[in-house]
Amino acid sequence: MQRILSFGYGRVCLLALFILAGCTKPEVNQAEYSEEFKPIFETVTKLYDQNRPAEAIRHLDSGFHKIANPTINDYFRYYSFNYVDAKKIKHDYFKGLLYADTMFMYAKKSVNEKQYAANFSEANYAKGDAFFALKKYTEAYQYYYQGYLLGKNYLNKAALADFTYRMGMIMYKQGHFKHAVKYFKESYGQTPFNKTDFAAFYRRQEILDNIGLSYKKLGKDDSAMVYFDKTLAYIDSNTAAYKNRDNVLQMARGVVYGNKAEVLMNRRQYTAAEKMLKKSIAINLQKGNDYSDAQLSEIKLGRLYLTRNELAPLKDLLDLMAIQFDTVKNEIAEADWAALQAEYHIKNKEFEKAVEYLQLHNLRKDSINTRLSSLKETDVTQQVTNYENQRKIDTLRNNNQLQKIYLVLALVCAILLTLIIFLIQRNWKRSRKEVLTVNKLNKQINEQNTVLENALTELNLSSREKDRILRTVAHDLRNPLGGIASLSSVMMDDEDYTADQKELINLIKETSNNSLELINEILEATNSGTAKFVTEPVEINSLLSNSVELLRFKAAEKNQNIQLELLDHTKELNISREKIWRVISNLISNASKFSPFGGTINVKITDEGDEVKIAVNDHGIGIPDNIKNEVFNMFTDAKRPGTAGEKSFGLGLSICKQIIERHKGKIWFESIAGTGTTFYIKLNAA
Repeated sequence: MQRILSFGYGRVCLLALFILAGCTKPEVNQAEYSEEFKPIFETVTKLYDQNRPAEAIRHLDSGFHKIANPTINDYFRYYSFNYVDAKKIKHDYFKGLLYADTMFMYAKKSVNEKQYAANFSEANYAKGDAFFALKKYTEAYQYYYQGYLLGKNYLNKAALADFTYRMGMIMYKQGHFKHAVKYFKESYGQTPFNKTDFAAFYRRQEILDNIGLSYKKLGKDDSAMVYFDKTLAYIDSNTAAYKNRDNVLQMARGVVYGNKAEVLMNRRQYTAAEKMLKKSIAINLQKGNDYSDAQLSEIKLGRLYLTRNELAPLKDLLDLMAIQFDTVKNEIAEADWAALQAEYHIKNKEFEKAVEYLQLHNLRKDSINTRLSSLKETDVTQQVTNYENQRKIDTLRNNNQLQKIYLVLALVCAILLTLIIFLIQRNWKRSRKEVLTVNKLNKQINEQNTVLENALTELNLSSREKDRILRTVAHDLRNPLGGIASLSSVMMDDEDYTADQKELINLIKETSNNSLELINEILEATNSGTAKFVTEPVEINSLLSNSVELLRFKAAEKNQNIQLELLDHTKELNISREKIWRVISNLISNASKFSPFGGTINVKITDEGDEVKIAVNDHGIGIPDNIKNEVFNMFTDAKRPGTAGEKSFGLGLSICKQIIERHKGKIWFESIAGTGTTFYIKLNAA
């Protein structure tokens, strides 16, 4: 079985869950844990390490509730342990998401930037894991990446290794094997190792095997074989240190044997491949070992027999697997088993039986493909050359010009149509003798209508093509620009550059980040009308608090203060959490952007019975009267730089308006130039 399809093996995976908690612990001032909580933390960690999770949670609950005044970190770690229990032990992923949200709530109460970064990174990691378990890979990658960016300047390498490992897993699952190799190699270099840490050792050998699998998927069999051999050598060199884990190490070897055999089969080294597969099967068919991996290795052995036309051992193997399926279900192996059965009966010219097994194979494959279809829903598009990007941009510009021509043509046609109708009515009243003239005019009207319909049809096609090209260009540009931004951030930390060079590097970084912001807004604008819209009950006070807290550090860059006034009671709205969070964050960001240094931003929510009203008020530069009617328009020219020269793209408020209208709500503003602006949102409470 390909090891890449899971996050690890058994107890080792459970130990890895605490890497963030254990690795970030030295990074956080231990005084932030209360003296009463410290022994609880140590005992619970030890119980988890001994694979006694039920006792760990009981000890945590009984001890924590006896603490008179828990600190912020006490609360954060309490809910992080509960997250581990819900997600990894009980496999209740939705409950795990709730605990992760609570971790976010306490992370926002951090008293300094270092604590904030560490706790928010861990909360992102937890939420990413929960989304991954729910097969929501886009959301999982988003939280992993956010946590990695936020924590890379504060967390140690061991904690960062978990982020890069998870991102490598997602890249592999989406078929981006080159990116997967990059992330896995980075994670291997970040993962610490010492002889007493079995979890770290197991992770490192697993990563080596995953790199080999990625190279195999890329068709680079030589590189794959190098890493499979490295994996086996690494396991063998550490066997003496883990004598009590011999069974686990044997299972790991069995997985690598099966993967290595595939490369040998590609090279037509069938005798060596058969030997590897039989070793893998013998290991993992033992009681308590990985039966599923053994069955997949048996499938590979069956293909080898079929290739060499050895039908007798193939028949024996298929009969043995049929007995195994009665006790160990493996849908992937069963689908391939049915295909092998069909091939076997075709070889024996038993075509009716072959058809039966082919139908069974197709049924199993359809079921598997249906479940795995979500892996490709949000794919990362392949990078293209700068020439191709420029060509698409030029095409987009030409299409926009053509669109304007069609709009003018449609307007002219409408005016002509109105004029013709007026002339027809006037002439009909003047004289019946001009019937012939009227008929001619009617003919002209029909022709103009045809022209108008054609123009509108072409306009709609052009608009759809424009959106498609916008999305394509935005996707193609986002990855290289993100790489430039990350690389320039790393270069800024290098002491070898001069001040002038760092200033130029910083300019590259800011330009890349501005470009990424524009690309994200373009993608949001083009997808907002068609994207899937899912609502859920959301506690509005909590959502507002999270939004404000996430932006406090941004506002602090201009020495600004955000004042938040919440409801005095809880209230749930049936909304899209992510999209309403985006609206609120955009309005607060705009208020900060157009407010002076040291200014105050007020955010207030009021309960109006069947509705709630949210107001975001600033005392900034205000909106001039001559552009007030344009601020909600997409691609508007009514965009101005912020008080510190911040870039504005003119898409944010248009996206906000679309989101609020899809919620059947209302958004508006009141503004006086030079005095300030207040944006209002009304949402239905039902």
